[in-house]
Amino acid sequence: MNQEYSVAKFGGTSVADHGAMSRCAQIIAANNNVRVVVVSASAGVTNHLVALCQSALTPQQRQAHIDGVIAIQLNILEYVSLDADLAHGFDVTLNAFRSSAEQAPQSSAHSDELLSFGERFSSYLFTQVLREHGVAATRFDVRSVLKTDSQFGKAQPNIKTTAQQAHAQLLPLLKDQVVVTQGFMGSDDYGDTTTLGRGGSDYSAALLAEAIGANSVYIWTDVVGIFSTDPRVCAKAAPIAHLSFDEAAEMATFGAKVLHPATILPAARSGISVFVGSSREPQGGGTWIQKTPQGDTLAGVRAVTQRKNQILLTLKSPEMLLASGFLARVFTILSEHKISVDLVTTSEISVALTLDNAPNASRPELDQQALERLSEFCHVSVENNLTLVALIGSEIVLRQSELNLMQVLSEFDIRLICHGASKHNLCFLVEQSQSDAVVQTIHQRLLEG
Repeated sequence: MNQEYSVAKFGGTSVADHGAMSRCAQIIAANNNVRVVVVSASAGVTNHLVALCQSALTPQQRQAHIDGVIAIQLNILEYVSLDADLAHGFDVTLNAFRSSAEQAPQSSAHSDELLSFGERFSSYLFTQVLREHGVAATRFDVRSVLKTDSQFGKAQPNIKTTAQQAHAQLLPLLKDQVVVTQGFMGSDDYGDTTTLGRGGSDYSAALLAEAIGANSVYIWTDVVGIFSTDPRVCAKAAPIAHLSFDEAAEMATFGAKVLHPATILPAARSGISVFVGSSREPQGGGTWIQKTPQGDTLAGVRAVTQRKNQILLTLKSPEMLLASGFLARVFTILSEHKISVDLVTTSEISVALTLDNAPNASRPELDQQALERLSEFCHVSVENNLTLVALIGSEIVLRQSELNLMQVLSEFDIRLICHGASKHNLCFLVEQSQSDAVVQTIHQRLLEG
């Protein structure tokens, strides 16, 4: 492990404009260990790019989104003058963007190519801002290193090939300069641009840290760490100074939006510490995520999260009683339709599953064809407009405090409870209209001193 190397990632709000980029440049200038910087698209750009992937736009609407992307770049360029090497690359990228965006993508590969332009633009601009703050910086195209399969929209990284390419191409650059590269994107074996899914820049940073043997990843965002719950829901939510990999993974999976869930995978695999902090308040502290956290990490509930837009799928059949193969048949159908299941509970003759139906979910909502195949051998019930609420912590057991929690929640309609598969969470479903009140009640009872 290269103890002297760290990777820093800056999200969309952190590179939104020249002022934001300047704050981030100061963070890098103050930490000589950071040798790789991963940037997201500037805030607002990805929304335009997502819109440009739609086929129903009128020519006027399409041009408005193209202009919107370019305007964000030009706003930053009012304050910086690109060096010759960066100016040439930026102009080539700008022309490629215009050409790609003029017509709606006819393939998923074209969509990924179009979606990648936000990060490609911001990496040119941030490299220049770093140079203006006295940092020897060079822009690097991550697609030559971060190799993936061809599952466009949600590409899976090839860990071995990425590490080989990073050692050959990236490591030699790090001795005397800071490399600025792109999050969210990679390339497949054919050289086509792929994306890791929305929010994948965190994941990119962790993958690159693993590939170069870095000892830490700094995720700079717009909040001072990971909170005990969403501060917009509970005014007394507080940042958590230290989390284990397991706790952070559970929080990210079950609704905490500060960190992309997949980020923890390479970090935990390689023992890389992850820091989450605010680029607006770099001195304001943050959250350290480590295999063995320092500080006060008592067992019990440490956070409560919620993930809205959930589906409860209940499958019931007398044939399930004492029958083998029922669950295998169910999950085979779900797998064939690429439907990911979060929670599972069973009784003698039924099984209840939760599915994510969020607007920005990486997979389509439960489709009719899957329902029809399931209906061939069991009764199918589908409930929508639910929220998955999760208590997150370490060594969670149903002690008296959690049992008292059930009494506190007696005024709410609890649709499903799942506990036991992990000592790091206790999950249940509630009506979406009640979920904020449920989270506030839990936080007040268990997490406010």
